[in-house]
Amino acid sequence: MTSELAGRRILVVEDEVMVSWMLEDMLGQLGCAVVGPASRLDQALAIVDIEHFDAAILDINLNGEKSYPVADALTTRRIPFVFSTGYGRTGLLESYLGCPLLQKPYKRATLCDALGSLLIEGERELPESTTPPPVWDANRLRIATDAAGVALWSWNVDSDAISMDERAHALWGLPVGPVTFEDMSAHIHPEDLDRVRAAFASTRQILGAYEVEFRILRGKELRWISARGRGDDQGIVGRQMFGVFLDVTERKMAEEAREMIAGEMGHRVKNLFSIASALTVISERSTTTTKEMSRDLRLRLGALNRAHDLVRPVPGDAERAAHLGDLLAILLAPYAGDERTSDRIRITVPELLVGEASATTMALVVHELATNAIKYGALSAATGILDVSCTVDEDDVVITWTERGGPEVDPPNGHAGFGSRLVVNSVAGQLGGTIAFRWLPEGVVVTLRTSKDRLRA
Repeated sequence: MTSELAGRRILVVEDEVMVSWMLEDMLGQLGCAVVGPASRLDQALAIVDIEHFDAAILDINLNGEKSYPVADALTTRRIPFVFSTGYGRTGLLESYLGCPLLQKPYKRATLCDALGSLLIEGERELPESTTPPPVWDANRLRIATDAAGVALWSWNVDSDAISMDERAHALWGLPVGPVTFEDMSAHIHPEDLDRVRAAFASTRQILGAYEVEFRILRGKELRWISARGRGDDQGIVGRQMFGVFLDVTERKMAEEAREMIAGEMGHRVKNLFSIASALTVISERSTTTTKEMSRDLRLRLGALNRAHDLVRPVPGDAERAAHLGDLLAILLAPYAGDERTSDRIRITVPELLVGEASATTMALVVHELATNAIKYGALSAATGILDVSCTVDEDDVVITWTERGGPEVDPPNGHAGFGSRLVVNSVAGQLGGTIAFRWLPEGVVVTLRTSKDRLRA
């Protein structure tokens, strides 16, 4: 099926930048050429009016508008299309229920099958179009540039005067009328100004096409601009050089988002490997057989997974966080489930939010302390009690781990062990806090201090 799609031109109508980027990438892998993408209804209608393409993928919802007018225009032109949505057919008007539907999130195989079926049916049912190609008069060219968001400029190489169309003036936030490079310089980001000045000064020495990307400031709003033209006097007509400005802010934001996601994913994967390794060491120290270690490690990793489920971001809730009490209950569940420890773990904490990064550190701390408690401390005795409490003083958060009723506790001799060093370093590095141990005869008391902001991170 992939070979049948090679070279096909597919119109993409999608208002979500990341979804559009993903769809473009999939279509590229299938050998298709992307037309657009269009993120607004007016853009899509303009493209339908002037572009040639084989099929279209229409997101039903476009920034509060429906793409049905685009579907109607495509039907009139006998161009096959498929609606895309995450809500199934329940989101379609009755008159469009018979139209093909592509369910989000996209999968490459599903996309390939949908387009293949669409094009096969279209070729079977539709006769070859006899519509003559459009005449590229000034009006159609303006429709095309408006649809693509292209702003036009010209530069008089003798006087340095710059003329721009209305879209360019609006893009730069400048009043309509003649402008100079110095007028525009006031809007260029200070960090980019010297580079842009040098680039424009050298354009006549550049062979062929050139492109300069830079940031501009419109009040407090930052936009990314791509300036394009041809150098080496190739574009000069009557001492005027011509070019275009493109607003590439959305693309730049998508690129930055992809880089941030890639970096964040790398960071999180490293953290998870680190904590899995640490939990393996803790399980190894607290068990005597491989079977016990396997069971113990599965319980710990399962608790960690459930803890992350509490704080993992979901669509529409990018900063999701868990309540501290829920997180502690899940992390201590492997220990509370033992017959020896049932009903002897008490958690009394206020409503505080814990973010994803902090949840990983809290998991490591809790597993280390609970392992010691069940091996040497309060949870090793039938009468032992573990209390976990918390107090908040303005921005300071103090979590107290108190063990009572277990064997008499002796302070450790010599250097701190691996587990203690791991906990201290994790709290300091990830939570920006401190952790202190008091070895009382009736049981150990551990005090963890951090801030609300760091706990929420």
